[in-house]
Parts: sequence; structure tokens; C-alpha cells
Amino acid sequence: MERLQKVISQAGIASRRDAEVLITSGKVKVNGVVVTELGTKVNPLKDKVSVNGNLITSEKHVYVLLNKPKGVICTMEDPQGRRKVSDLVAEIPERIYPVGRLDYNTEGLLLMTNDGAMTNGLLHPSRQIFKTYIAKVHGQPPEEKIDLLRIGIKLADGVTQPARIRILETDREKNITSLEVTIHEGKNRQIRRMFEAIGYPVKGLKRIKFAFLTLTGLRRGQHRFLTSEEIAELKQYME
Repeated sequence: MERLQKVISQAGIASRRDAEVLITSGKVKVNGVVVTELGTKVNPLKDKVSVNGNLITSEKHVYVLLNKPKGVICTMEDPQGRRKVSDLVAEIPERIYPVGRLDYNTEGLLLMTNDGAMTNGLLHPSRQIFKTYIAKVHGQPPEEKIDLLRIGIKLADGVTQPARIRILETDREKNITSLEVTIHEGKNRQIRRMFEAIGYPVKGLKRIKFAFLTLTGLRRGQHRFLTSEEIAELKQYME
């Protein structure tokens, strides 16, 4: 038996806190009866739970690592008809969703799953899961400018947490500098905005690591299922 809000969260419908709001507002039914008591426990394999009239179906959890190319969006639907990450995993029968997002022009490591509890847990700010990127910026930023990002810089939505940054390579002919950047936040377009703030716009961005996961063995556009050991290690971040 599981708490009702946990079942809703694990189905990817909402975070556990939002699930509690859905329950108390009378939008959840168990076996056809409206339930508003937060302490209610259900059997997810036997009881029929619906949210806003939509039945939650139990399906096996799937965990996929995708090497997302540039020019692919992380939303599941796009009125403009652009290529979506769901198109790259179309042969997987379960409907899986990105854990966080990479913007249209950012490539690299993207975790996808239908495990709502894991998604909510990994994205919660308290987890502080580190993500590493390779950023190629226009120009040759001096150390004193990079130090501003290492300390934390003010953006429109707040001051960033300190970033770990090291210069990898400088192409003086093309006037491009490659840097390894590690952060644990998830502000919208954060790394691009960080470098814009110090006057060195990002020309290319690739995520190469999420927690302990890397792109080893995955070509651009390819995906693979996580191993049971990798899944167990990810779940340790949620404890």
C-alpha cells in the first residue's frame, strides 16, 4: 500500500506537494470515489486512481540516457513541428519525459524516464546534483572575469551559486575559448546567461555529465537504457 500523493507523483502527474493540493481540492478519485484525505493509502496495482478524470495507469519504470543533438527540443509537443527528443526514443513503448531540459541549441546528456518520483527528486534544489558542460565562448575571457562566475554572479532571477570552471583550450585563430563548467542549479539558460553577463557569449554548449552519468559510448542522437546499478545509484541521491 502506498500513500495516494506518492502514487500520483510516481506517475509523473505532479510533484508530491502538488499532488496533495490536487487531493485536497477534490480532483482525485479512487475507484470512482472522490478522496480528499491526505493519509489515504491505495494499492497502485489494484486500485483505480484518476486525476481530473484521467486514469493513472501502472507501467514499468524506464530510465534512458540520450545524447541529444542540437536543433532538437525537449518539449513533448511542438506546434512549429520541430524535431523533439521524443522522436529520438520513439521505439520505446513507454511514454518517457526529460529530467530537466536542454535548450534547442544545447546538445549532450539528457536523462529521460517515466518515474515521476525520481524526476521530482533529482530536480529538487536540495539535491544539488552537479552537471558538467563544455562551453565554447567567443573571445578569451581573463581569469578575473571567470572568477566572477566562480563566486556567483547576479542574473535577473537571482545570484548564481558558485560554479567550478576551468579553461580547456583557446583557439586564437578563431577567437574561441573552450571551458569546462560544473553547476548544480537549473536556472533557465543559466550557463549562456552567466557568460553573457561577463561579456563572452556562448557559441556552443554541450552537457557531458549528470551526477555520475557520462556520454561514454553514445554518439550524437543515440540512447541507451540505464543499468540496474546506475538506477540504484541515482536513487541514492534521493535518500
